[in-house]
Amino acid sequence: MKADHLYRKTVLDNGVRIVSARVDHMRSVSLGLWAHVGSRNETDLNAGTAHFIEHMLFKGTTHRSGVQIAMELDSLGGFHNAFTGKETTCFHGRVLAKHFSKLAEILSDIFLNSIFDPLEIERERQVILQEISMVQDTPDEYIHEIFNAVLWKGHPLSLPILGDNETVSRITRDSILDFMKSHYLPDRILIVSAGGIEHEEVLAFFEPVFGVLDGTETIAAISNPEIQHSVSMIEKDLEQVHLCLGGEAPSLTDDKRFACGILNTLLGGNMSSRLFQEIREKRALAYSIYSFLNSFRDTGALGIYAATEPDKTQEALEVIRDEVSRIIDGDVSTSDLNAAKEHLVASLYLSSESADSRMIRLAKNELVYGRDVTYDEVIERLEGVSPEEVMKVAEKIFGNGRMALATLGPLEQGNIDSSIISFLKGT
Repeated sequence: MKADHLYRKTVLDNGVRIVSARVDHMRSVSLGLWAHVGSRNETDLNAGTAHFIEHMLFKGTTHRSGVQIAMELDSLGGFHNAFTGKETTCFHGRVLAKHFSKLAEILSDIFLNSIFDPLEIERERQVILQEISMVQDTPDEYIHEIFNAVLWKGHPLSLPILGDNETVSRITRDSILDFMKSHYLPDRILIVSAGGIEHEEVLAFFEPVFGVLDGTETIAAISNPEIQHSVSMIEKDLEQVHLCLGGEAPSLTDDKRFACGILNTLLGGNMSSRLFQEIREKRALAYSIYSFLNSFRDTGALGIYAATEPDKTQEALEVIRDEVSRIIDGDVSTSDLNAAKEHLVASLYLSSESADSRMIRLAKNELVYGRDVTYDEVIERLEGVSPEEVMKVAEKIFGNGRMALATLGPLEQGNIDSSIISFLKGT
């Protein structure tokens, strides 16, 4: 893909980074204000704080009430939202280029001038508690939280982004302000735009606003997780058993991440994938079956999700084991590999047509690699992956004896042979 955008980057004296990509054919602009902080920066005692802050930043500033914030953002006629992840928090919006300055002013106001009114904190606490209940009442979502708790046991990556009822109930205005003072530091703030606007215009607005920030708090070093073989089976009165199993995958900086992306596609990334065809199409063991890849700066996870009837859980796990084992044993043809590569390349190209996708991609590249990673570079690395590399990464993930299995539904301990997930040859 030939470059059709002008990538620019400016680092302010205090460490705030401003990155932009001018895309000539786009009439809209996607703008994101990022903090390099997420649930991974929390502990068992304050889990959910980063997400609570994300909610509270829309509830009033020294210049606007929560209602005014909502009305002014909606009046721009675009789209706005926010999200909290394991390692980042983002406040973003997409509008026509002519409304960029107004969007920038509103997002800056909520990011820098929120007042955290105690009454609003109590109201939003109830909203978040309802959000937690909603996830717990949605098995195909909740199983992923259970899986994370098993896979990353004892590490902050195991904590739910929303927190739990106990931790959210103890969050106070003071704890919020302390968390922000410690983590929302200039060198952890990133401002990103993509679309029909020049870098100079972005810089002209944000440099005087964010260039005056300071902060000297030291953030504690974040330890690397250690994964062990573990199983968690939670009984619940459901029609199906929801399950997740998987292991540690390459990090965002590991060269093996490209082979892992292809492995994920081959296993359960689309309708022609091994698991979809074998479990759903050929055997009718499940309606929903897929694999997923979650990558972080120093680790990652490749997992498999399925929902099936209780008496078919063992068979589903056996099919999963067999399909993974086939890949480990070398059953990856050139045609399979090429189809997976084409699927990933097409997804990359298609996402490039979205200003929001470009903005998020620019931000993640800056936060992880400190530079713009071009589409051509990614495609070249994908195209260079060999069948042997896919086999090796599959064996490293599934054949090392450190697998995690989580189930949710009407399944008791002992109803299945959980040793099936060891994937070790000879077992």
